[in-house]
Amino acid sequence: MLDTEFIAAKTKSNRLLIALHGLGDSTTGYMWLPDGLGFPWLNCLLVNAPDPYYGGYSWYDFTGNETAGIERSRHLLFAMLDAQRSTGFPTEETVLFGFSQGCLMVVDVGFRYPHRFAGLVGVSGYVNRPEVLERQLPPVAKAQRMLFTHGTQDPLIPFAVVRQQVERLKLVGLQIEWHAFHKAHTIAGEEELKLIRAFISRCYAAP
Repeated sequence: MLDTEFIAAKTKSNRLLIALHGLGDSTTGYMWLPDGLGFPWLNCLLVNAPDPYYGGYSWYDFTGNETAGIERSRHLLFAMLDAQRSTGFPTEETVLFGFSQGCLMVVDVGFRYPHRFAGLVGVSGYVNRPEVLERQLPPVAKAQRMLFTHGTQDPLIPFAVVRQQVERLKLVGLQIEWHAFHKAHTIAGEEELKLIRAFISRCYAAP
């Protein structure tokens, strides 16, 4: 079981945003997100990754066998998504959001989960083994909609590598909206939040 923090919408709704933090962060680092997005009808579920990491948490060991940790975290997130479906938060009303390691998990889980999300949002991450993901895509994968943003000045995850990975996934038919920002390894303040808000609004407005 993953440790979570639920922040209820200001108005009754079954729309849900699930937020996955980056390396060394926690739910505490994303308590600002509901107010930052400003949707009174959107519930938020902040999720701690499973492994302790210098006062925060990690989704996988980036210095060792990344894939083993990613697959373990994928199974935990699948179970959490299944639980949300059973408690009144359908996947088609759910946005999966992640930053850095959390972004990688959004790609890994979002395009493999067998139900369609309202949308996927990934910020400053990358794709683990895109060639394997391509072979494991379920039928619903090409109906998923994703916003993927990255910084041209990111010192941790090279911009060119991520752009190439995203272009590869788009070529196999995945719906990924790619945006570059002049930023380092961060969220680019109100400029980027405005783009994320617009994408989420479109996801819920679309059938």
